[in-house]
Amino acid sequence: MNRSETVARALRGAPPHGLLTVLREALAEDYGAVSAELFLADYGLKTLCHISEPGECTEDLSVFNSVVGRVFGSQSGFVESDAESAVTAVHLPVSARGDRLGVLTVELKAGDLPKETLGDLAHVANALGHEILVAERDTDLYRSARRRDRLTLAAEIQWDLLPGRAYECPEYSLGAQLEPAYAVRGDNFDWSAEPDRLNLSITNGMGEGINASLLSNLAVNALRNARRGGLPLADQVALADKAVYAQHRGECYLDVLSLDFDIDTGAVEAVDAGSPRLYLLRDDQVSQTPFEAQLPLGMAEDTVYTAQGFEAEPGDRLVFVSDGVFDARGNSKETFGDRALARAVLATRLLPAASVPQEVLRHLSTYQDGREATDDALVVCLDWRGRGHRE
Repeated sequence: MNRSETVARALRGAPPHGLLTVLREALAEDYGAVSAELFLADYGLKTLCHISEPGECTEDLSVFNSVVGRVFGSQSGFVESDAESAVTAVHLPVSARGDRLGVLTVELKAGDLPKETLGDLAHVANALGHEILVAERDTDLYRSARRRDRLTLAAEIQWDLLPGRAYECPEYSLGAQLEPAYAVRGDNFDWSAEPDRLNLSITNGMGEGINASLLSNLAVNALRNARRGGLPLADQVALADKAVYAQHRGECYLDVLSLDFDIDTGAVEAVDAGSPRLYLLRDDQVSQTPFEAQLPLGMAEDTVYTAQGFEAEPGDRLVFVSDGVFDARGNSKETFGDRALARAVLATRLLPAASVPQEVLRHLSTYQDGREATDDALVVCLDWRGRGHRE
């Protein structure tokens, strides 16, 4: 068994709250590491929060203007040598299936750093990412450490409902973000990766605070229940509609855009039940993809939904936004979705999918002169490669 797998095995056997302690001990024993520090991204993706043991002095770092932040953004390792120091710092992205979690910094004694050691440490960082996701089932340590503001109860419900903030596989890449991160109310997204299909839904719940989050929670879980039961897409939406109507009798409803992608062919079925919009970046041209609007979930009893079809082509970038993005206003009379949103999507064409939502939201903030948004803002990016066009 090689050294990196020895460390990975030690992580698998660690208590959920003791990953860092076990990691430090294993790296010291197998690689002679002087130290190991873990930084996890906060909910707003602006700060890398130092994960520490009791009694340790911590220092958080910026995602935008620090070495560790650049590693997080690029998802590439970086070796930092200091001529006046006796150590070499190796900074490594910590992720799980494309979901960017943070950065691991390992300090080794100064000297030659074999390429094999760098590969080993990258393997360790990847194993750590998977173990953090598993550990979060059983401990609040990592979720608590990632907060740089108070998370409202509504936001707590929404974040716990999400599948993640990114996903990567040979056929496609996903990235998503919600704002305001610490006080989001009704917006949500969900996806399910299957062997031959991708199911994706964007939800925009009406109302404020806890009522909006509970409404979205009901709808998302109703959609999951129908999807896991093997129902066709239109029937999934119809079942969720019945669940919301049965609970609220038309007094509360919510918007959903639900899609089902065939990975082999790129054929897409879509049900547009409300306001979320899709912008398509293809051949350096951005266009809004219109769908036949159907009633929001829970607005009327026994609504019948119909799926529409379109084709996703290899190289397509699909950007989904809620009304808090496209309806946002700046100093002009135009909304962000009139023209500025298309320019923002085009400006992301060289970025990976996981970085796109944050960049679009940065453009939105600039458009609003940095004013705090009055509505939830959701952005989901899907980069489609399809089967047979793998990079």
